[in-house]
Amino acid sequence: MAKTLVEMTQEIIQSQISSKQMTLDEIKSACTDIFQTLKSLQEAETNGADTEQQEGNAAPIADPKKSIQKNKIICMECGQEFRMLSPKHLASHGLNSKTYRKKYGLSARQPLCSKTLSEKRSASGKERGLPENLRKYLDARSAKNK
Repeated sequence: MAKTLVEMTQEIIQSQISSKQMTLDEIKSACTDIFQTLKSLQEAETNGADTEQQEGNAAPIADPKKSIQKNKIICMECGQEFRMLSPKHLASHGLNSKTYRKKYGLSARQPLCSKTLSEKRSASGKERGLPENLRKYLDARSAKNK
């Protein structure tokens, strides 16, 4: 059976009181605030405000290529925006970067970060000489195989 707003408010207040001391006025104020917040959330849920927000995020999620934008990347699973899709976030969906790329048809070499961040990382790597070192390694490896 679903809990009433009063029961949920009571549980929240009890947990607040157990973690810190509150005066009677603070408890009254917190009860009112929490109840009003829960009530507005319930009304928004009933009126479908949440579904409108999800539909607003659904458009960018439709095309995986469009999810990677200049200053953000949109998670295709939940629609949240990030500068980079972290392994921790992907794990919350039961995925890792490899399975995420495969699921949405992205290249294995496609960075799961915004284009700006990817460009910064590329420039930083070039400053440190990574491409030159990689070239030296590849030359040495090909000479060894001959």
